[in-house]
Amino acid sequence: MPTAAKPCQILALLAMNNERVVSKSALFEELWENKPPHSATTTLHTYIHQLRRQISRALADDPTVDSRDVLVTERSGYSLRMTGGDTDVQEFRRLSRAGSDAFERRDNRTASAVLADALALWRGPLLSDIPFGPQLALHALSLGDLRLAALGRRIEADLRIGRHLEVLGELRTLSVRHPLNESFAAHYMTALYLSGDVGTALREFHRIRTALIAELGVEPASRLRELQQVILGGDRLPVDAGLLSAA
Repeated sequence: MPTAAKPCQILALLAMNNERVVSKSALFEELWENKPPHSATTTLHTYIHQLRRQISRALADDPTVDSRDVLVTERSGYSLRMTGGDTDVQEFRRLSRAGSDAFERRDNRTASAVLADALALWRGPLLSDIPFGPQLALHALSLGDLRLAALGRRIEADLRIGRHLEVLGELRTLSVRHPLNESFAAHYMTALYLSGDVGTALREFHRIRTALIAELGVEPASRLRELQQVILGGDRLPVDAGLLSAA
């Protein structure tokens, strides 16, 4: 990896768009937002040259591949061509799609396993040691949303196959970290109810209802209110009927 911040940003943005062209204007926006210096084009060429030198060192044992075949100059910008290799972002997206497909088919054991593999690729915050410009910030938001969606589906798949005790601690933490997320609240209420802790399940509904009214001025979604009524009535919870997907 480069040691300087801006070459790191360039490499990260190219990797996020692996095999796709990143325009010079997008790179200018990432590096300098709306205030590129007069020397922006020259400086960008310098950064690209530095990255190619490092790629050449990384490819020293493979004389069949040139750095210009990896970091390619295009008509409007640059692209990263990894000659069949995948980034962890690409692998995460692939596994998330496969796990979500299994989830929609109600193949819950497969969904849980595949989505767990996707989530295991996250070893910490995205690009935690690289400064974000506007372009990388958008990628970070998008991938963060995809991660939360995959996490929600994996937990629901676990609940569908009776793993409510195993996910209780995880859901308790998610309730604190995402206090307005109705899906996580529904999953937490479900796990608590299936574990026999009705009181805490109802307190979780009261907590998120209070938070939603205070922060957003809205009531919980209808599915979350329906879940509360099921718990209040002591009824059988239709775990595989879609009631859990509150948001």
